[in-house]
Amino acid sequence: MADAHQIVENARKAFNTGKTKSIAFRLDQLGKIKKLLEENKDQLAEAMRKDLHKAKLEAMGFEIEMARNDCVHAMNNLEEWVKPTKAKKNALTAMDTIYIHNEPFGVTLIIGAWNYPVQLTMLPLIGAISAGNCAVIKPSEVSENTANVLAEIVPKYLDKDCYPVYCGAVKETTALLEERFDYIFYTGGGSVAKHILTAAAKNLTPVTLELGGKSPCYVDRNSDLSVAANRITWGKFVNAGQTCIAPDYIMCEKSVQDELVSHIQESVKKFFGENPQDSNDYGRIVNDRHFQRVSDLMKSGKVVIGGKSDAKDKYISPTVLVDVKHSDPVMEQEIFGPLLPIMNVDGVQDAINFINSRDKPLALYVFSKNNDLIKDVIDNTSSGGVCCNDTLLHAGIDTLPFGGVGASGMGGYHGKFSFDTFSHKRGVLIKSFGMEKMNNIRYPPYSEKKLDWMMWLMKKSPKKTGIRGWLPIIILGIVLAFAFRALGLGEYLPASLK
Repeated sequence: MADAHQIVENARKAFNTGKTKSIAFRLDQLGKIKKLLEENKDQLAEAMRKDLHKAKLEAMGFEIEMARNDCVHAMNNLEEWVKPTKAKKNALTAMDTIYIHNEPFGVTLIIGAWNYPVQLTMLPLIGAISAGNCAVIKPSEVSENTANVLAEIVPKYLDKDCYPVYCGAVKETTALLEERFDYIFYTGGGSVAKHILTAAAKNLTPVTLELGGKSPCYVDRNSDLSVAANRITWGKFVNAGQTCIAPDYIMCEKSVQDELVSHIQESVKKFFGENPQDSNDYGRIVNDRHFQRVSDLMKSGKVVIGGKSDAKDKYISPTVLVDVKHSDPVMEQEIFGPLLPIMNVDGVQDAINFINSRDKPLALYVFSKNNDLIKDVIDNTSSGGVCCNDTLLHAGIDTLPFGGVGASGMGGYHGKFSFDTFSHKRGVLIKSFGMEKMNNIRYPPYSEKKLDWMMWLMKKSPKKTGIRGWLPIIILGIVLAFAFRALGLGEYLPASLK
């Protein structure tokens, strides 16, 4: 494998040829990603099975097919996306051409994550290609089998200079970050994100950071607790809890807790059987280090569901904890595992206050039949995204941006938002050579008369509302009515104006 510097230099030379700006080239490369995913889906699913014990449905549905659909969405809409966007003119530009041009940043770096190693690598890549960039692809070394498969198959389909795959761990990532990129897209944890930002700052490189955090889930007493339990159990324990937008903890009133726990217990049994370790549909912790970290968090509160583990198998059962305090270790860091703490609150305002006392989360979940309560939570909190009466699904809608805010990240993507993320919005003015006399007001020598004209042409007024907004139209109508009568055309006026 070539060194980091050579890979980036090759990508920059390829970009400078201009070939990635061609719509035909972009569509060709997107078509090859689609083909890659279709022809290698079994190999990719098997690699994710080895890395995470990921169920075939999860690998196919939440990773491979999601990436394929995003690719098809880009292919279907690319010719529309790349069109210049018209910009509103003013008196000074009435005879000119002004628009917003989407141009690629150049050579980008995509650092994928291990928990969804196909989706979180391919979706940013689709955005980078759609926008006309080159991209150095760095899969996570933690999901080693999937990274190796991507390193093997991507060069067989995509342009090798424009879209090289660079594997490795901390040493290799550090070497990449020594290079100058035009954009960096990183998915992972907050501590590494700070190093990414520091490296990017050396060259003032723009970044998107897709991080995580503790995504809260408030369950109102006015909810269908059985349905809520099904959807929370699924969202929490899919991929063994190793999902950046998994419900990290539940907040509910004490009176709701016992019934909710009972329903969650039923859901766990229904989904994974009496012993989830025997289920083909239940995942494993990715490595020994993360297994030990999550196991230590299980000591917080009181176990009421699960609590079992097997170090050799890197298995931790779906676990629910109660009597959890906000100062417990399980509430001080993102869990990223199959532990679900329940913390009691005194109603929705108490929950809102607690959410606002913490870092802004990547996702926020509310379960309630009361739409006013849902709106109250949305209006009085901040998070990357919100999903009400379900979990995770908002991240699969390609017409919604997916991304964090504050400590949970910056920037967003999915669908056209990926294209926009990897595009520089370039303002363009093409000035007419005509009407030069109008331009004289900006040329020296200056005068009070020129200043008066300049101020008149530049002045904007606040938008008028209510009757004041309609007043000019009413006055114009009255003037026209008098004019019609004066010209003997009164018979053509509407009856209301006669």
